[in-house]
Parts: sequence; structure tokens; C-alpha cells
Amino acid sequence: MMIDYTLDETNSVLHVRPAGPLQKEDFEALSQVVDPFIERNGGLNGLLLEVAHFPGWTNLAAAIRHFRFVRDHHRKIKKVAIVTDSLLGEAAEHITSHFVAATIKHFPFGHLDEARTWVASN
Repeated sequence: MMIDYTLDETNSVLHVRPAGPLQKEDFEALSQVVDPFIERNGGLNGLLLEVAHFPGWTNLAAAIRHFRFVRDHHRKIKKVAIVTDSLLGEAAEHITSHFVAATIKHFPFGHLDEARTWVASN
């Protein structure tokens, strides 16, 4: 697995930390954890994505599975905090806001506490 993640059930926040090029199996594993929680609770307050630089995907199948994961879950997540110094972080905040229902905010890498506070707030 190239994604390390924790689900804070108390605050309803999924914290995701990619560790290398993303694989199809990463999103299948995330779905196995997140989907039952969403079924029980109706959604997530937030997704906290922490990555110094976007690692890409191992292959096209992994990219497709990533986009399907986003498509299937974006209406069930209120906020997305992207903690990165990658230029992709700032672009993602502006571009994906047109396609994703969640409110998205970019934070500089190292500002995890600020991002965590924002994503967990109502």
C-alpha cells in the first residue's frame, strides 16, 4: 500500500498520507474503511490530505480508480484540506471546486494543525 491513512471517527475526518505512487489497491482499501463509516454516519466532516509532493499513480488503472473514488465519495465529504507545498495543491483548490461538492482549502506543508482544525470545524 502506498497510502497511509487514519479515520478519526470522533471528528469524522479521514487523514490520508500518500507514501509513493498510488495504486489501484490503495483506493480499494480506503473504500473498505470509509464506506461502512459513511453508511453508518451519512458522510465525513472532512478529508485531510497530507503530502509534500503529489506522487502520481503506478498506472492508468490506479488513476481511473482514484477518479472513481472521488466521484463516488465527493458528495459525502463536507471539507477537504490539502496540506502540500506542491503547485498541485493550490491548483486543486481552484480547479476541483468546479467538480467536487466539498469545500476545498489548501494549506502549506507543515501547517497540519491549522488544516486539522479547519477541516474538523463546522
